Amino acid sequence: VQLQAFGGGLVQAGGSLRLSCTVSGRTFRGYAMAWFRQAPGKERQYVAGFSRNGGTTYYEDSVKNRFTVSRDNTKNTVYLQMNNLKPEDTAVYYCAADSSVITSQYRNYLQYDYWGQGTLVTVSS
Repeated sequence: VQLQAFGGGLVQAGGSLRLSCTVSGRTFRGYAMAWFRQAPGKERQYVAGFSRNGGTTYYEDSVKNRFTVSRDNTKNTVYLQMNNLKPEDTAVYYCAADSSVITSQYRNYLQYDYWGQGTLVTVSS
């Protein structure tokens, strides 16, 4: 399973970006999909994601009502629409996948076996 993340860039506060994560090697059905981010000097943090059956979405509290995670099963792609971006959203964003992570561990980056290369999001004030 290979993941490729795209869509990062520089944006002003209040602006929007959409990140994409394409999965290759097999279908991502049955995999929990997640977006994490890591700011300099900080631990990798869960942002948003899907349950393994794709039926439930999860969000970190600080991004609720600003970020939306979605998926296109025909394209094996997961998206992260980020609106009303803030300087504190600046980080490298990673997509991740795992077929065995349990619900209580979805937010734990150590539980994910497959990772994309990361894409940098910079929000200027």
